[in-house]
Amino acid sequence: MEEFRRSYSRLCKESGSEPQEAVLQQLHQLPRGRLDLATQSLTVDTCRALGKLLQNQTLLTELVLSDCMLSEEGTTLLLQGLCANTVIRFLDLKGNNLRAAGAEALGKLLRQNQSIQSLTLEWNNLGTWEDAFATFCGGLAANSTLQQLDLRNNQISHKGAEELALALKGNAILQQLDLRWNNVGLLGGRALVNCLPSNRTLWRLDLAGNNVPSDVLRAVGTGARGCLLLSLEQGMKPFDRGLSTMGGGSSGLWTEQAMEHNQDRHTAFQETQTRTHLLSKEVQYLQEEKSKQFLDLMETIDKQREEMARSSQASAARVGQLQEALKERHSIINALKAKLQMTEAALALSEQKSQDLGELLATAEQERLSLSQREEKERRLEQQEASERESKLLRDLSAANEKNLLLRNQVDELERKLKSQQEELFLTRQELTNISAELKIRVVQAEERLDMEKRRARQNMEDSEKLRFKEVEHMTRHLEESERAMQERLQRLEALRLSLEEELSRVKAAALSERGQAEEELIKARNQARLEEARRPWGSSASHARSNSTWLIWRRSCGCWRKPGMKLRAPAYSRSRQWLRPRRGPASSACRWRGSDGA
Repeated sequence: MEEFRRSYSRLCKESGSEPQEAVLQQLHQLPRGRLDLATQSLTVDTCRALGKLLQNQTLLTELVLSDCMLSEEGTTLLLQGLCANTVIRFLDLKGNNLRAAGAEALGKLLRQNQSIQSLTLEWNNLGTWEDAFATFCGGLAANSTLQQLDLRNNQISHKGAEELALALKGNAILQQLDLRWNNVGLLGGRALVNCLPSNRTLWRLDLAGNNVPSDVLRAVGTGARGCLLLSLEQGMKPFDRGLSTMGGGSSGLWTEQAMEHNQDRHTAFQETQTRTHLLSKEVQYLQEEKSKQFLDLMETIDKQREEMARSSQASAARVGQLQEALKERHSIINALKAKLQMTEAALALSEQKSQDLGELLATAEQERLSLSQREEKERRLEQQEASERESKLLRDLSAANEKNLLLRNQVDELERKLKSQQEELFLTRQELTNISAELKIRVVQAEERLDMEKRRARQNMEDSEKLRFKEVEHMTRHLEESERAMQERLQRLEALRLSLEEELSRVKAAALSERGQAEEELIKARNQARLEEARRPWGSSASHARSNSTWLIWRRSCGCWRKPGMKLRAPAYSRSRQWLRPRRGPASSACRWRGSDGA
């Protein structure tokens, strides 16, 4: 598509105009097989260039030119180019306000083009000019490829519908025709109904929004579905015959007729179901089309509003420019008036000067006569001098001719030398080509040697890599084995440490139990000593005080004061399998006795 873009630019420059940037951008982003220039304002030069390019274009199958504001001349040039095209299948000219010239060009296109299968002409004014629309219908009747035609919102009257009906009678390929939102009316609807029996290919005809009566619309539906209605009529005939002969026949005949009647009712019910299904689909399709048309209408209204806003802004800017130009012209007029006054004053002065100049002219005339006499004498002298100069020039010319002959001889000698030098140059070039060929061969050989050296280096690198990989594997295996040995040794040491801790805990428990027994024996001995002391004959007050006092003993093993005779508890066993050390008592190693009276 780059060639298409360059061709467009070249044709625009040949016609003396610059190519449109928007069109160039669309051609740069052109998808395969589709040219979409929708909403681009195309000039006449652009249409002329596109028409010339589309004559021989073989890559595009879809051309979209909707809302391009095409002029009559631009439309004609484009469609003339499409007449010779044999590839485009889809053409969209929606919303371009096509009129008489556009309708005639479309008729010519339908007569000559043999490739377009779908043509969209919505939102144009083709039906306003009856003669031009008749030309369009004549092209439609002669066309043999168009299958889908969209003529919505084209101001088609009942006469235009009659021309379309005549075209449909002669057309044997068109399958879909959309005539919604026109002015077909009753007469146009009847003309279309009358043409349907002679057309066997048209299976879809849309007439919504045309002021066509409902009976005509039903007749159009009947014409489009004649086979279905025919099958329904054939299914009802046996039922009527059975009802007419039910009273006079026998019972067996009546049962057969009843069975036939049931079968006929079943077939009729199936046909009605299929018909209702088709009608529901068509109603749904019509609703979708109406919604689409409403959305298209709203889009066009929005576009028109935007265009009106743009035009109003442009007009306001234009009015401002005109006002500024008017002010400038007023100032220019005032300046011209001032200049006129000045020129009138200058004119009066010039009249006075002219009188003075008349007097000067008379004196100048006398001087001129005297000067003419002097000039005559000087002219004669100049003629004599010119004749002498001419003789000198002739002599110089003969000498120049002789020099020219000498120069020509020198030029011939130089040409001979140049030929010999050219021959030497040719020989040197041949030698240079031979030397370059030898150098190329040597370069190829050097490259081959370099490749050999590279392959050897790669082989050496691969061998060294393999050796390194083997050494790494050996080292990893050695490290894994040493790690396993260390782990086993650690496990053995841990088991040995646990066994030693258990033995130490057992030894501590035995020592504590022995110590407890020794302390109990010591307590018993002290109790005996105390009892012996109590039995001694001391004073009554002292013995009474000692008998009533409470004696406490400091236990170095547990680090606290206890009563004599209290049993010692074994030390607690911690979670870390170690015996808790008893708290240290006072600094002295001996146990201290202390009573409640402070003795």
